[in-house]
Amino acid sequence: MITVGIDAGSRMIKGVVFDWDTKKVISKSSVLQGVDQTKLARKLYDQILDIAGIKADDVAGVVATGYGRTRVDFANNIVTEITCHARGVLFYKPGTRSIIEIGGQDSKFIRLTRKGDIYDFAMNDRCAAGTGRFLETAAERLELTINSFGEKALESKNPAIISSMCVVFAETEIISLLTSGVPVCDIAAGIENSVASRMVSLTGGKIDKPIVFTGGVALIKGMHNAISNAIKDNVELMDDPLYTGAVGAAIIAVKMWKK
Repeated sequence: MITVGIDAGSRMIKGVVFDWDTKKVISKSSVLQGVDQTKLARKLYDQILDIAGIKADDVAGVVATGYGRTRVDFANNIVTEITCHARGVLFYKPGTRSIIEIGGQDSKFIRLTRKGDIYDFAMNDRCAAGTGRFLETAAERLELTINSFGEKALESKNPAIISSMCVVFAETEIISLLTSGVPVCDIAAGIENSVASRMVSLTGGKIDKPIVFTGGVALIKGMHNAISNAIKDNVELMDDPLYTGAVGAAIIAVKMWKK
């Protein structure tokens, strides 16, 4: 059985083709969000089917998730990203009790029961601080790409303290640190630590183990260590964190088809 998951996030649209018989993702791709989300999602859908070498008639079902899920007009069902990220994580890491997901413009903390059901979650979608967009803005201010930003942070021996809880004020703080001669690597590491500490505050202080870190920000070098250090515990990293929500959507499509 072949299903498709489309995660129309705030920054990118991600898609996967999932083969339930082999229980593997057989193709995946992503595209930057834009004005015409419906057209972009359709183009991505055609692309991942082409990569997988299958036709639309071969697809048993499509589930869309993410902020733009209602714009994916070819989806059979839409499901919240909270549910899809939980399903995606549990598929690869059964027994997970806590999920930290940081995306382009929001961050989430999801609590799971021992059976894998969602029983609580907290979400930051009102402020860019603590999200991928904050890291992108900081990287631009430091004249770095988002990839080199993470690499630069790993060079730090003395991370700077970024105390501002607002992106605008944090940017002013970064400028102040630069003019004071603080090395770029220490500022970058301080920014990663700031994002991690905001994530910890979202958890409310109680985190059941095992803990898994996912979302696009998990791809940035140094963020995994920053999260682990802030939580003061071992945090597992998803192997392909950008596509967790899309994979979860494709798995949910299988279950819906069976019902």
